[in-house]
Amino acid sequence: MVSRTVIGDAPWPTARQLAHELARPRTRVSVALADAAGTTLAEDLPAVTALPAFDTATMDGWAVAGAPPWQLVGEVLAGAGDRDLAAGRAVAIATGARVPRGTDAVLRSEHGVVDRQTVTPTADADLRPGRDIRPTGEEAQPGEVLLVAGTSVTPPVLGLAAAAGHDQLTVFPRPTVDVLVLGDELLDRGPATAGRVRDALGPQIPGWVDAAGGVLQTIVRVPDQLAATVTALQSTRADLVITTGGTARGPVDQVHPALRELQAALVVDRVAVRPGHPMLLADLGDGRLLVGLPGNPLAAAVGFSSLATPALWGARGLADVPLPRGRLLAALLAPPDAHRLVPVRVEHVGVETTAIPLPHHGPAMLRGLTQADALAVAPPGGADAGATVELVLLPWR
Repeated sequence: MVSRTVIGDAPWPTARQLAHELARPRTRVSVALADAAGTTLAEDLPAVTALPAFDTATMDGWAVAGAPPWQLVGEVLAGAGDRDLAAGRAVAIATGARVPRGTDAVLRSEHGVVDRQTVTPTADADLRPGRDIRPTGEEAQPGEVLLVAGTSVTPPVLGLAAAAGHDQLTVFPRPTVDVLVLGDELLDRGPATAGRVRDALGPQIPGWVDAAGGVLQTIVRVPDQLAATVTALQSTRADLVITTGGTARGPVDQVHPALRELQAALVVDRVAVRPGHPMLLADLGDGRLLVGLPGNPLAAAVGFSSLATPALWGARGLADVPLPRGRLLAALLAPPDAHRLVPVRVEHVGVETTAIPLPHHGPAMLRGLTQADALAVAPPGGADAGATVELVLLPWR
């Protein structure tokens, strides 16, 4: 068992920071570009060649050398090899094609006239040296660092890597996630009946995990029994384990007893935030973490955004970044000793970001969350209308 000081009723910023700091990538791999989307660069990305690797035409027209008029002596298409161009001559050229050695400029097709194999510029033609030529190495020189380690691999990153000559990337893969949905009272189909309620978290969490950059391996329903909970936790080897429900101290809440049985290190036991106070963070060993979410839907969403999202970012090798801020258009109440997170709609007017609190924001409610772009973070004691507060952007929006 890892020895740690357990933080009970942890301040919300502290809990969020701990989740990010404790989660670290467990491996690095070399993958083909086609398999790298959503990963994180594990090392700096240099240019293999100059970018572009040779002078290229940026417009359709004619590559010309010397003073006009020019004798048309052929054409150069994209993909053609190198060639020379003597003074007084021109070749038709396509956008992206390699510019012949000796070219002074590219004359745009709309600024030239061809008559009997002679190219003549129009009066408004621009023939400054280098015009409409993208020079070798304009974007990068060979060996130049294009992107640093810790950069998320997005579609533009894949495009840049390919253009710079890479076939493989060394990356931190997306962390794996297993989800345990706890609760005898949960139904997986039909309406609530006879004291049992429909599971509202099981359908949501796969989307939450994917949006935060994780890879969901399994989602398992577990009864409110200690042995079953321990067995379920023992069977997972995911980078991050997420449980729903069972984090309080009630007679059938089995997460704490199961963690003790497994000698896991409890790091955060409750967070000073509403809703979501019973959330927890535990170290399972071998670099693996567990985030325990409350069972109420909005409280669970707050818990996921507060602990699971930062943990997934840390496990992806991404840096924590300051939360954006926005001006409240209505006051938010909060207890004197806890933060409060409330679903808001975010609007951008010029350079100002505003946050409009939404109704239906009780711990067990979902209607407000369905319309929200973010969770506004009211500090202990609340925030007045017009105050500027932090915003936790919802990853699935």
